[in-house]
Amino acid sequence: MNIQENISLKQFNTFGIDKKARFFTAVQSVSDLKIALTWAKEKHINTLILGGGSNILLTQDQEALVIKNEITGIELVKEDEKYYWVEVGAGVVWHDFVLTAIQNEWAGVENLSLIPGTVGASPMQNIGAYGVEIKDVFHSLTALRKSDLELQEFDAKSCAFGYRESVFKHELKDKYVICSVIFRLNKVAAYHTDYGAIKATLAQNGIEHLNLKSISDAVIQIRQSKLPDPKEIGNAGSFFKNPSIPASQYESLKADYPEIPGYPNDEGVKVPAAWLIEQCGWKGKRLGEIGVHSKQPLVLVNYGAGDGNEIKKLAEKIQKSVLEKFQIEIHPEVNFL
Repeated sequence: MNIQENISLKQFNTFGIDKKARFFTAVQSVSDLKIALTWAKEKHINTLILGGGSNILLTQDQEALVIKNEITGIELVKEDEKYYWVEVGAGVVWHDFVLTAIQNEWAGVENLSLIPGTVGASPMQNIGAYGVEIKDVFHSLTALRKSDLELQEFDAKSCAFGYRESVFKHELKDKYVICSVIFRLNKVAAYHTDYGAIKATLAQNGIEHLNLKSISDAVIQIRQSKLPDPKEIGNAGSFFKNPSIPASQYESLKADYPEIPGYPNDEGVKVPAAWLIEQCGWKGKRLGEIGVHSKQPLVLVNYGAGDGNEIKKLAEKIQKSVLEKFQIEIHPEVNFL
């Protein structure tokens, strides 16, 4: 096992924040992972597991062994008349898996095209976009328990999925390392085109007969038009979750702000955080080397030499202004480290 010391993590996080890892290694298998965790335990050093680094904000150097999860593999493990069960290594780039699914006509993840990050993070965050969430296609995952290096399987119920939430962000945070995920994908596609601009984009592209690729292409087109490429400008995609508020509060706000968008759900009404942030005047605002994206106020950006603590303070200012103006709390989707 190759353990490096004092390694910059700039290239390993999509914000491009230049913080250091006291120790760093990459693992390509479960046995590699066990060796790395054992080494850290013997040295009494904490561990931090990194996937694509697309949902983290580094605010300090990491006095830990940072383990880059590069466990790969995409394998069809079972099928019946309705479904395919596909096992995917946690280190596989999410969009690469989506493209493989489309190529093989495994339906269900096409609306999740171009989401940054790796497969291992997908159930942890219950990632979602354009009317689809991981929980809709999730079957199970295998994770390594850090305390005794035993593998454990988790089904959907034990993952306790919520909106951009799972048990791995709460009770089991830092206790397990996800090694692989099994998705249950459809043999017959159920196309989701009602969310966002998908229908309009399909029409614009002249698509008359839907297929997985046409849906994926539309989603990619929409995302690229709204979201900055992390290779060009540092960001972690959507920084805040969309809040849900009681229906009574929404109706009260609608009296003052007739144009406020809202989507009824089990918790009341979901209000787009991007709209709230824009109403508070943050869209396109630049503060030195950091700021809020000019096209999508949900995205905080690092123009090059920004620091994680500066972005954290900006996020706190945005939260405060939204709370003061609308009495709505918005919470980060990004994990602060």
